[in-house]
Amino acid sequence: MTKAEKVQFTIDTLKEIYPTIPIPLDHKDPYTLLIAVLMSAQSTDVRVNQITPLLFERADNPYDMVKLTVEEIREIIKPVGLSPMKAKGIHGLSEILIAKHNGEVPANFPDLEELPAVGHKTASVVMSQAFGIPAFPVDTHIHRLMYRWGFSNGKSVEQTERDAKRLFPEELWNDLHLQIIWYGREYSPARGWNLEKDIITRTIGRKTVIDEYNKKKSR
Repeated sequence: MTKAEKVQFTIDTLKEIYPTIPIPLDHKDPYTLLIAVLMSAQSTDVRVNQITPLLFERADNPYDMVKLTVEEIREIIKPVGLSPMKAKGIHGLSEILIAKHNGEVPANFPDLEELPAVGHKTASVVMSQAFGIPAFPVDTHIHRLMYRWGFSNGKSVEQTERDAKRLFPEELWNDLHLQIIWYGREYSPARGWNLEKDIITRTIGRKTVIDEYNKKKSR
């Protein structure tokens, strides 16, 4: 298979498995999505979805959020981990949204990435999922699979993002990044990986990755 055929096979397979794509983080608008994504760093979506209702009950907009102290926010979000940094970020970005953006989440990368605790990946998720603007947020699943499939060298998430944007048509980015995340979780995880179930890697995967898998299995 040529590279182009492998890319097409991947797109077609993902579309077939995930014709409708669930959004991993529960939210109702750009602000609640931004907070949920920020909270998900080094945590699981399941855990975040358990905690955000408790936080949003108290404050689901920047004006109510700044009425809470950083300590109060930290107390609520403690179970998601890294709570001191995240609480500071949530409070700080809420202040900036009020001061600079009339309490609205800006729909552009420079303004989003200027907000405390908001990196490029968080900004990409918000651009893609809240505003429908093409972006390709790379999480650990996408980073792992792009390497397993031979589409990127695994050197850095920045490189993986560049390669994904180069290989996949822009109009598919917003769906595709979510389809790859779900596929990674369900069929091609980091631990407990079963190549038999992983049709994409089994069909187009990097030879060294498949050889390594078979070697481990035969031990």
